[in-house]
Amino acid sequence: MKRRRWLVVAGVVVAGAVLWFAGPIAYMLWMVYWHGPPALERLPVSKPVATLHYGPAPQQVEELRLPTGAGPFPVAVVVHGGCWDASIGGTARGIAALADALTHHGVASLNVEYRQLGQPGGGWPGTFRDAGAAIDTLRPLATRYPLDLSRVIVVGHSAGALLATWSAVRPRLAPTSDIYARAPIKPAAVVAIDGPSSLAEFIGKDKEICDKPVIVPLMGGTPAQVPQRYRDASAQDHLPLGVPQAIAVGAFGDLMTPYIARVRGAGDPLHVYRTKRPSHFRIINPTEAEGAGTVALIVRTAAAMKR
Repeated sequence: MKRRRWLVVAGVVVAGAVLWFAGPIAYMLWMVYWHGPPALERLPVSKPVATLHYGPAPQQVEELRLPTGAGPFPVAVVVHGGCWDASIGGTARGIAALADALTHHGVASLNVEYRQLGQPGGGWPGTFRDAGAAIDTLRPLATRYPLDLSRVIVVGHSAGALLATWSAVRPRLAPTSDIYARAPIKPAAVVAIDGPSSLAEFIGKDKEICDKPVIVPLMGGTPAQVPQRYRDASAQDHLPLGVPQAIAVGAFGDLMTPYIARVRGAGDPLHVYRTKRPSHFRIINPTEAEGAGTVALIVRTAAAMKR
């Protein structure tokens, strides 16, 4: 009898230990499945009016969605995150629901895929060239679809936030820059969603957030080795940008707060939206309160732009 009792006690202790160690892991997996990228990719989206290739690579593709009505419509170029690294798994499909939701509020959307580390041509300078080339396709698209090029917003989530704010820097780049483009479209506003707007300051934190160093591989060197690359790619080094900025803060408030302070100090018009609970993926899920707030932020930004 005693032996049986001790076996029961031992079983309870072992079960408790398993739950103690496995519980947080199981909870994390549950959160990722129901609120992370898998959940975002399961959300229904409308069929785009056009799927277009802006280059020969499989990743150089974009989806255009339009609101109902005659237009012309303000247009949001939407850039997904994923640590600029294909192995992380970030794709345009994961932010398609946000892009789709904008069309229900009178804003056209161009959801952009681009080459990342681990893919041919990804990294420096291809990742930045892709983002810029995708934005510039709005010119020929506006000859076929009712898009108002005076009301272009570039929206980026996570790693895409850097590319969104960088888009306002493009007209200032010297012709000697690897990521220079002739006569690029300058956005009328930019929206950064829970992501960095400076690269050098993110070194070290990238390993913690992305589970691996990504900045130095992305840039092809450290800030000491290729300082001009970091300056050309970081909006923070070019403040004021000369356009209104909207910033949505979810899980990475500590990462974004210094940039917010610098934007305010530089004098760019700024609107900051903070979620009530920290969330890096709910913030782009339009079916969640956090994501609905992000949609409202983008729509307000579009409404503030005069035709």
